Amino acid sequence: MSELITRQHDDGVLELTLNRPQKKNALNREMYLGLTELLQRADADETVKAVLLSGSGDSFCAGNDIADFVSSGASAEAARVPLRLLQTLAGLEKPLVAAIQGHAVGIGTTLLLHCDLVYGADNSRLQLPFARLGLVPEGGSSLLLPQLVGHRKAFELLVLGEVFDADCGLSIGLINEVTPVDQVLQLARERAGTLAALPQQAVRKSKQMLRAHQQDLLQQVLVEEIDAFRERLHSEEAQHALMAFMQRG
Repeated sequence: MSELITRQHDDGVLELTLNRPQKKNALNREMYLGLTELLQRADADETVKAVLLSGSGDSFCAGNDIADFVSSGASAEAARVPLRLLQTLAGLEKPLVAAIQGHAVGIGTTLLLHCDLVYGADNSRLQLPFARLGLVPEGGSSLLLPQLVGHRKAFELLVLGEVFDADCGLSIGLINEVTPVDQVLQLARERAGTLAALPQQAVRKSKQMLRAHQQDLLQQVLVEEIDAFRERLHSEEAQHALMAFMQRG
């Protein structure tokens, strides 16, 4: 498995770390495929009791690697690569914990909606800039975010797409606890360890019960969002916005 994602398995906790710090852990095709495979293997491995997701360097995940995304040509098959990761996250049976710091942009924020516990550093800066890039929400956010915060706040976050901090994430229920940046990973490890020590069938059944009532709907929304996202990638306004973004970068 590529070192773009590193693994550490201790005491029932599988820690997966996005390891592309020079790009603020922006996801490319290889990382999507690798993370999907690792999560699926973790769900099938009885020695794994909980999964902890984090990012190396100064950021959690700056979203999609735009250059990689644009070069893919927005083909139907290319769009299925992130879809498979999102479907895996949404259907994961094991508890999933995230530790975030620095930038969490686009899918770096929407994937948190599929985590069971999220711990944020006080320097976290989250953003859902889909409309700003001529795109539409992904990751199930068009369903899950309004459920979490209501229509108007979800519209603000998904359409205005402004940066918000960890305290805002805490206030809207996206983050469980905010801590200094040098403590966030240790806190997440402790919570993941607590989950791993609990009776496992009870933990998994509880997670299944919490999510079962809308799992079919969520999987449907994930597909619809990706189809709409791919359609928007072909649009003239998205092409202009993405090119302008890459030129600024």
